[in-house]
Amino acid sequence: MKINWNEKYNTIAVYSFIVISAIIVFYLSISQLGILLDKISDTIIILQPFIIGFSISYILNFILRFYEERLNIFNTFRKFSSKTKRGIGILITYITAILLVYLFIQFVLPQLVGSIVGLINDVPLYINNSTKFINKLLLDLNISQEYLSLINENFNDFINYTIKVATNLLPVLGSAVTAIASSIWNIVLGTVISIYLLIDKEKFCGLSKKITYALFPKNAAEKVIEITHRSNDTFGKFLIGKVVDSSIIGVLTFIILTIVNMPYTILISVIIGITNIIPFFGPFIGAIPSVIIILFVSPIKALWLLIIILIIQQIDGNIIGPKILGDSIGISAFWILFSILVAGKFLGLIGMIIGVPLFAVIYSIIKEVVEGKLKKKGLKIKTTDYM
Repeated sequence: MKINWNEKYNTIAVYSFIVISAIIVFYLSISQLGILLDKISDTIIILQPFIIGFSISYILNFILRFYEERLNIFNTFRKFSSKTKRGIGILITYITAILLVYLFIQFVLPQLVGSIVGLINDVPLYINNSTKFINKLLLDLNISQEYLSLINENFNDFINYTIKVATNLLPVLGSAVTAIASSIWNIVLGTVISIYLLIDKEKFCGLSKKITYALFPKNAAEKVIEITHRSNDTFGKFLIGKVVDSSIIGVLTFIILTIVNMPYTILISVIIGITNIIPFFGPFIGAIPSVIIILFVSPIKALWLLIIILIIQQIDGNIIGPKILGDSIGISAFWILFSILVAGKFLGLIGMIIGVPLFAVIYSIIKEVVEGKLKKKGLKIKTTDYM
């Protein structure tokens, strides 16, 4: 018996069934949220080598494209087959990556660890000197005993919190090293997977397009592919630009702090460089712990460090950043702040890093939909026309 799906009651029944099924699935998902999250976590652990491999290949693909474009200038390289060209490009790319990691481990990491260990060992001395300085300052100011007790109480709370943080810092570093060591096998597998992904990246892209065209109508499939290209372009420009920008800021900070003979130069430069990857809040997140570290050594040097960081951030915000990043995001400062806060709330530090390009893609899609509907209605699409 042939069912006529265009009949009114059949259509209502199908929609009702879909809605009820969706409600049941939603209820079961909420009621078993803990189990669902555990399953998702187990799945992520199983897929960790592939996630690491995709991440490595995505980052190294920019270096690979750079080398392949430069090598194509030479006539000798053009005569090679496409597989040979790709093999040479991948080899040079991984040599570059390994060299960068080796340089970091050989020159930066030992000094970084030494600075952290030295800082932790010197914390009691710094606290003792700071306490003497504060007590002497309060006596010179001739503050009443009531306010003196209140200040001492708050200062002691701050000192106790600092000692607690410093005491827990080494175990945290130890846990981080242990976690990295336990993930060595996954990193090795991820590196191997990344090589295969880079070798056949065009094939994997073609397979993804093939599946997309099979699952969706042609217009929808083309739109999905266009959004994917747009997302890749936005994420690529932002992440690579931020990494380059932060590396320059880290090196610039190191040079300036070395010239002015600032203590813990490597440690502060790494903190400033890494936190600079986070848009908007990065400079503040990096400046606060850096200034606190130097404050224990010398309040005058801490003030100078704060001034130096402010100057460097101004140079970055007005000269270096715009030159490297350009207008790769295309959203206002308000939406940048909004995206960092929301993504940071749900995804933590990773969310603060990827929140801006992720929101930029979503924003561009919403903007396109809204402007498309306005065009169909024969209305103006510029926001200024509605102000």
